[in-house]
Amino acid sequence: SGIGRNWPWASGGSSILAEFGTLHLEFVHLSHLSGNPVFAEKVLNIRKVLNRLDKPEGLYPNYLNPSSGQWGQHHVSIGGLGDSFYEYLLKAWLMSDKTDEEGKKMYYDAVQAIETHLIRKSSGGLTYIAEWKGGLLEHKMGHLTCFAGGMFALGADGAPNDKTGHHIELGAEIARTCHESYDRTSMKLGPEAFRFDGGVEAIATRQNEKYYILRPEVIETYMYMWRLTHDPKYRQWGWEAVEVM
Repeated sequence: SGIGRNWPWASGGSSILAEFGTLHLEFVHLSHLSGNPVFAEKVLNIRKVLNRLDKPEGLYPNYLNPSSGQWGQHHVSIGGLGDSFYEYLLKAWLMSDKTDEEGKKMYYDAVQAIETHLIRKSSGGLTYIAEWKGGLLEHKMGHLTCFAGGMFALGADGAPNDKTGHHIELGAEIARTCHESYDRTSMKLGPEAFRFDGGVEAIATRQNEKYYILRPEVIETYMYMWRLTHDPKYRQWGWEAVEVM
């Protein structure tokens, strides 16, 4: 029909932040392979629009209305709906041989906002990434969010203000929390989402969160942490998951 539309569940016809991220890396690479700059130009223009927009507390909401050019509801998640936007800002910089200064700045600015407003530590000492809904934190972390441990570690080498060690440690703390989400279940497989409220830590409390569908994010973080630190526990944790599958 030539008329674009979005899924009705996407906050009143909004587009989704993670989709911008996925298209971003793939289209830049397509321009590199084909020699045709138009693909990269399209997605980099989207990135410039996102960069210019006012962001609540420096955070990127998951929904953007393509008609108005404004954010939809102010829901921020580093997991589902948001994840690959952050992941591919970093990877676009790395794939550019570290020449993509705009991508680099957007990534590290986003990480700073995430650390300030979303990253919290439980009373039991577990670091987790909460979700942000209109200024209120929901102390829930999705399995999808567990990719961020590997992301923080992968980006540590370029971290500003001598924060390389801090980013590696942040990655290690997220990896540990996600491992606990596996270890605290009877099956030793992590749930779709787990919570840090009501006296529980790293445990799914709702029936619609108590399932496992071979998501790779936790194992991916173990892989990055192993490659970057060579701490043997990450190989062991990965093998434990393989054994129970």
